[in-house]
Amino acid sequence: MAQPRISAYLPPDIDPTKAPLAFGRRALPKLNEELQSPELLTQQRALMALCDLVHDPEKVYQAIALGFLDSLKTLLVHQDQTVRQKTTEVLSIMALHSIGRQGLIRSGVISALAGLLDDPVDICRKNTHQTFDLLAKLPEGAGGVLQAGLIPPLVLKLKTELDEIQELILDSLSNCLRVEVSEALAAGAVSVLKEKLSHPSTAIRSKAAWVLLEISSHAEGKIVVCKEEVIPELVSLLEDTQPEVPVNTAGVLMFAIITPQGRSSAMGAEAVPPLLQLVAEETSKARLNAIKTLTLLAELPEGRRTLLDHRDTFVRCLDDPSEAVQRAADIAIAVIDWKP
Repeated sequence: MAQPRISAYLPPDIDPTKAPLAFGRRALPKLNEELQSPELLTQQRALMALCDLVHDPEKVYQAIALGFLDSLKTLLVHQDQTVRQKTTEVLSIMALHSIGRQGLIRSGVISALAGLLDDPVDICRKNTHQTFDLLAKLPEGAGGVLQAGLIPPLVLKLKTELDEIQELILDSLSNCLRVEVSEALAAGAVSVLKEKLSHPSTAIRSKAAWVLLEISSHAEGKIVVCKEEVIPELVSLLEDTQPEVPVNTAGVLMFAIITPQGRSSAMGAEAVPPLLQLVAEETSKARLNAIKTLTLLAELPEGRRTLLDHRDTFVRCLDDPSEAVQRAADIAIAVIDWKP
């Protein structure tokens, strides 16, 4: 069922055009004073002006140097929803810049934003998750999310959040779980992601598969993916009508079926036919993922017998424009031709 888009419009009684914007050297120092003002309207206007200014990375650098982040962290818990909305907006814009991301990570903004995961205002939560997503793209940002203990609540939020926000959460998790998966596994991430594989949204299905790929790249993740019987669900997604979903799914299977249990599960789910179809896809990434996955299946006697009938499919890939695909096809043929 379709969900309404999250609106960033302000309440009707707030007119940003009436916000006085200072110019020159005193612009930012003056705004920082206004952010700390006891007057609500003054704070709101200062935040609106700041939203415009921080699109400029030089202004972001100056704002960090002037101590704006301490003021902004204080405003994150303000009782006025407009103040919280514009504060989270300022932070999400600052996170678009390299200097902003570094400043936010060093100043402890990640922990401060954690309190907004349950904010009643949709746009505040969306801005919060946009900031997490941008910060988690850096190794130190992903580490900050992990250190703040945010992985379990992020996993739980996948069950209840709006689709727009779920996409952001999945993006954040994909970067964080590249570093560490134990907390996510303990929070039941695999079972939650398994449900998302059948979500009506193409983006959510694809991103959920991508997060499972990161989980499956860890030894303990592979075990849980097999235990939760996710592989049959992944095999069904190989025939998804949206191209990016099968590509990501083949990537997950490539990691997940390294274990004997995973390979047996994939064979039982009849993964070979849809994977062979992917070998004929136009994108080299689809072909590469499919060939590598089929090579693993060829290590099973039943997989080798099945793929011997399709040896020509791999031979044709020896002339593929992609050298990676050529190498993968060469290895696949060697495995298929192997005789005990």
